[in-house]
Amino acid sequence: MATQTQTIDSQVHAYERNHPGRPWNAFLEGPDEVTGDDMVAAMDAVGVDGALLISPFSLYRYDVSYLLSVYAAHPGRFGLIRPFDSQAASVEDDIAEWAKTPGVVGARIMLNAQEFPGDDPGLNRLLAAGAKAGFPVNVMASGKLPLLLELARRNPDTQIVIDHVGLAQPFVPPAPPEPFADLANVVALAEFPNVSIKISGACTLSHQPFPYPDIWESLGKVFDAFGFDRCMWGTDWTRAVRLLNYEQGVEAFRVTDRLTDSERSDLMGGTLKKIYKWSPNAGA
Repeated sequence: MATQTQTIDSQVHAYERNHPGRPWNAFLEGPDEVTGDDMVAAMDAVGVDGALLISPFSLYRYDVSYLLSVYAAHPGRFGLIRPFDSQAASVEDDIAEWAKTPGVVGARIMLNAQEFPGDDPGLNRLLAAGAKAGFPVNVMASGKLPLLLELARRNPDTQIVIDHVGLAQPFVPPAPPEPFADLANVVALAEFPNVSIKISGACTLSHQPFPYPDIWESLGKVFDAFGFDRCMWGTDWTRAVRLLNYEQGVEAFRVTDRLTDSERSDLMGGTLKKIYKWSPNAGA
């Protein structure tokens, strides 16, 4: 029987309240602020050892100053991921410089931010740069999964990670009437061995209260397609805050009888360690 030694959340965010020194670019549904200290306290309260900290694109766009300040305060708890502008002429150099930064574990593309063709030079340059840097490229691709499939085919050497089960997820209740309507396009991506998937924010797709029993049939199809060696649990905190609390996002995966101990161990930390080549060290 596998023993879960560390629980690692594949997707969390932290941010300051809006202020002139670091102004928000747009509105984000959620608390006025969730600082790095707040995020660590929430993790500590439920036994989450570490997390991948994603700079929130809607607030900070490509500014990573707050992300780096959180890492400086809590260097052992977070692996860092930031979004990149695929259309920037300097994208290869930007990725290479990011790869040298302490705590960095990956990059992110907001594929749903604008329209792109599959042969878009910037996207393909960014993905190739991720492969050269030796870290995963995370892709926010809800509604753009056929495009992501084409990018995965063109970039077989890049470790691609699909964010949020590849599906549009709500910021406020209720969940969409058919939250898993695009599941066939998600499963199709499992054909490519360089594609893994975050099972992040999945509880927000439920129409039922904790422990969200109606998500498991659809998630089972994702697990079957990708295998637990390519699936990583995550809460997508704080985006999910209007639909559930942090403890519920963690405990739903601990209490379910739909996972064996070995599957739970892989899903809630083991697979992430292998894909991102990172693990938390609270004593760092």
